[in-house]
Amino acid sequence: MGLLGTISDALKASTQSTSREERSGEQSNGAYWCHDCSERLLDLDVEGDEPPACPECGDEMTFERSPGSTGCAC
Repeated sequence: MGLLGTISDALKASTQSTSREERSGEQSNGAYWCHDCSERLLDLDVEGDEPPACPECGDEMTFERSPGSTGCAC
């Protein structure tokens, strides 16, 4: 196959999603952010209803909706 096979394999790999949403069947509603540290935690990775503490600085993180959800995340 050579070059053609390598290109084909690379294209297949780039189009396959490895996101948690598709792996688990759950859809994310957004993520928690620490704007000071630029840390991000997907909402599916957070347990409970309270905003988590930032793993870097310990401050409470802010929830922001994903672009695909309805409404403004402002």
